[in-house]
Amino acid sequence: MYLADRTWPELGDYVAEESLAVVPLGSTEQHGPHLPLSTDHRIAESLTREAAEQTGYLCTPTVNVGVSPHHKQFHGTMWVDPPQFRDYVESFSRNLAYHGIDRIVYVNAHGGNMQHLREVGRRLREDEVAYAVEWMWDESIPDLVSDIFEHNGPHGGPKETAMIMHIAPELVREEKLEEARDGGLVDFSEGDAYVHGARNFYDAIDNTENGVLGDQTDATPEKGALLFEKACEQLVQLLEWIADKRFSDLMAKPHVDPQPGSRRTEK
Repeated sequence: MYLADRTWPELGDYVAEESLAVVPLGSTEQHGPHLPLSTDHRIAESLTREAAEQTGYLCTPTVNVGVSPHHKQFHGTMWVDPPQFRDYVESFSRNLAYHGIDRIVYVNAHGGNMQHLREVGRRLREDEVAYAVEWMWDESIPDLVSDIFEHNGPHGGPKETAMIMHIAPELVREEKLEEARDGGLVDFSEGDAYVHGARNFYDAIDNTENGVLGDQTDATPEKGALLFEKACEQLVQLLEWIADKRFSDLMAKPHVDPQPGSRRTEK
């Protein structure tokens, strides 16, 4: 069920029965010479729509711009700063809670959003407003990603390339795959990202001149279809797991005994 295409009475019927919403989030940022800037939010939206179709749960509009200042040197990259991103996500999440949603899954396809979504989830849980959890598609199927790609690359690599080949093949510049590989960094461990235990980078361009890592020529539509299918299976299982939980069981556990101040009150 896609929220923006429904009427308010239809959504009223939904929250009378269900309390779960799925929110796709990504970015609009460079993904090398071969992939569109929409890569992350397209992946997030496609997975969310498919999981919502399979389960009947509520899918919200997509957050297309995320925390991406580390790609700022490349043309077209858009970003919001972390505090504004966190406040924005928390604000619309509280809005969903006002309408009866108390479980939210952030379907995230951009690494720069991860820690900030986790922080928003913590805030909402501490206030007992909602249980909100961040889900990253490739982290749900790490063994499969490692098995089918020798150099999968953390950004703009064959895993994202294969996913876009499956989701929106017309947007992949296949004639640029070798250029992407040869102009980037195939093996992240071979760079100088870490020096004597220190992270030696802040921006993507510090590690790779064209902004991408991994071997993009290893991507195929068939691999993308397999990644999509298996990641979606994991997402569906997560949604069903959260929906089946009692809200109280998803909230923070109480302080261990003795309770703070309990002995003072006995005097």
